[in-house]
Amino acid sequence: MSDQHHDKRSVDIEKDSALRSDSPAHEVPTIASPTLLSWGVEARGTVPVPLEERTETHFSKIFFVWFSMNFNILSFSTGTLGPAAFGLDLTASCLVILFFNMLCCALPAYLSTWGPRTGMRQMIHSRYSFGYYGIIIPAILNLIGLCGFNILNCILGGQALSSVSPNGDMSWSVGIVIIGVISLLISFCGFKVLTWYERVAWFPVLVTFIIALGVGGKHLGNPPAAVPATAVTVLGFASTIAGFVITYSAMASDFSNYFEPDVSRTKIFFYSYLGYLIPIIPLECLGAACAIAAPSVPSWNAGYANGNVGGLLEAILSPLGNFGKFLTVLLSLSVTGNIAATLYSICFNFQVCLPVLARVPRYVFSIVGTAIALPLSIVGAHRFYSALTDFLSLIGYWASAYGAVLLIEHHYFRRGDFSTYNINDWNVPRRLPWGAGLLAGVLAFGLIIPSMNQVWFIGPIGALTGDIGFEIAFPLAAVLYVPLRHLELKYQKIE
Repeated sequence: MSDQHHDKRSVDIEKDSALRSDSPAHEVPTIASPTLLSWGVEARGTVPVPLEERTETHFSKIFFVWFSMNFNILSFSTGTLGPAAFGLDLTASCLVILFFNMLCCALPAYLSTWGPRTGMRQMIHSRYSFGYYGIIIPAILNLIGLCGFNILNCILGGQALSSVSPNGDMSWSVGIVIIGVISLLISFCGFKVLTWYERVAWFPVLVTFIIALGVGGKHLGNPPAAVPATAVTVLGFASTIAGFVITYSAMASDFSNYFEPDVSRTKIFFYSYLGYLIPIIPLECLGAACAIAAPSVPSWNAGYANGNVGGLLEAILSPLGNFGKFLTVLLSLSVTGNIAATLYSICFNFQVCLPVLARVPRYVFSIVGTAIALPLSIVGAHRFYSALTDFLSLIGYWASAYGAVLLIEHHYFRRGDFSTYNINDWNVPRRLPWGAGLLAGVLAFGLIIPSMNQVWFIGPIGALTGDIGFEIAFPLAAVLYVPLRHLELKYQKIE
């Protein structure tokens, strides 16, 4: 991927934004440490990036953010759910992985194109659909989702680190803490360090997975599933796949709002879209293949006990001896790219949930997010598979409805015109909607809930069709939003 030539107006984004806190209109001064600011640590939180600071032109940065975020053992473990949790064979698992990722990755990739036009973080832009206070509920749901992803990643990384310690002397808890601290350091520094790290973090992971495939490839096959695939199992796995990627929609523009306003939206879309698809599809398919093969390989089966994906990977690489342990350590560190970027977005969600926190420097919330994830990761480490399945299936519902509301607002009510978003209104409640978007999402759950098919709840529709909750959420929220928004525009007078 070649970079577009860097314009002469380009500045050091981190240092410039750290030393300034001006917004297009309503300034929100921070209480950041002067020392950290002088080092170039990014303090900017929810304040939109002013036009003169949107100078980035390197498209590869947006590609590698998403590529490294997804080129890790969480993508691998998500693929294992096809056979392990839903009983699908390799063919069915791979087809679901392919088609539902191609569909669901389009939404966050498209929303990434909005960042350069407005300079706003994703949840701040969402205020123009959900309202200043209405967006708080989606932001809380997103905050739960982002923290959940960090917990899952910490567990996976901790498992992998623990698996290579002599005689298992290192507990999962110690490994979890190591992974969390490394990720915190990257996120704490901000956009510049984060994008640099994401541009290099993927390479050792790629080498390791290629070696793992070479070592363990002879064991991979496609034995018939014990039970033929049904609509219920296929749609259940599809819901899990959707939950994995569609939730990126709520953080999409967080990594593109420093780009020049006039950069090619087509390039932003495809660099983002490929940044999702290229790592996710192969790794999820590889995870499905390894999960199917594990019962027939004693060492793999032992390593995979109790859903220990880190142990499975260590067993695959064990024929390489100490070098295999080194490669397993590299795989454990692969999750840091995802955790660090997620911590970066977590910062803005805290400030949207509690607007009074806008004065607090962004990096403080990286520490808060880590403090939340570490103890919960340690507590939930031995229930990884049930947590992963339930979590990924659940978060896809709200994210699907959220994306539908944004698209209808932008393309139907604003005719795709970014000039209709008055950036000066980003933190002025009376000049933002009352909350028709939130009401549309809440009402949509009246049909989403009966369409669920989860271990903990099966609705009457879901019992017949399989889980179609996220498929229902998108069109239903879109249809409901249109009349509700018309009513809002009729009765809400914005001067």
